[in-house]
Amino acid sequence: MTRYLLPDPISELAARVVAENIEAGRKVVTAESCTGGLVAGAITEIAGSSAVLDRGFVTYSNEAKMDALGVAQDIIETFGAVSIACVWAMAHGALERSNADVAVAVSGVAGPGGGTQLKPVGTVVFARVTRNSEGEPEGELKLFDGGDGPNGRAAIRHQATICALELLLP
Repeated sequence: MTRYLLPDPISELAARVVAENIEAGRKVVTAESCTGGLVAGAITEIAGSSAVLDRGFVTYSNEAKMDALGVAQDIIETFGAVSIACVWAMAHGALERSNADVAVAVSGVAGPGGGTQLKPVGTVVFARVTRNSEGEPEGELKLFDGGDGPNGRAAIRHQATICALELLLP
C-alpha cells in the first residue's frame, strides 16, 4: 500500500495528472496563492513527476504575484488578488516564465478571516492557460464550504488543490 504525505484523494488525483500528462507529452507549471504549493507538492509526491512538472510558483503576497509572475498592479488594485483577472494574469505569467505546455493558477480566501461580503471565506478562483492556444484562458470561481471549526481552512485548501489538479488533466 502506497503511503502519501497528503490525503489519498489528492495524491491519487496527482498520480493521474502525472500519468496522463506523461502520455500526452505535456509539462505543467503551477502558480499558487491560497494553496501555498500544495498542488505542486501533490504532483511531486508521485514517482516520475519530473517528467511532468516544470516548476511551481508560490506567490502568496500581492508583491510576489507582481514580481514573480508579472501581474499588473492595476489588476490587483481594480479586481483584487482573488479575481479571475488576477489568476488569468498569474497563469499567463507562469507559462511565460516556464517551459511548460499548460499552467494552472489558484488564488482565494481560505479563512478563517479575510472574507468580505463580495468574497466570503471559501471563495477560490482558478485559471488554466495552454501554450499556443487561441482565445481567452479558462477561468472559474468556486465557493467551497470549509465548515465551522478549526479544520475549515484545511478543508478549503484541500478542495482547491483537487480542483487545480483536475484542471491539469489533459
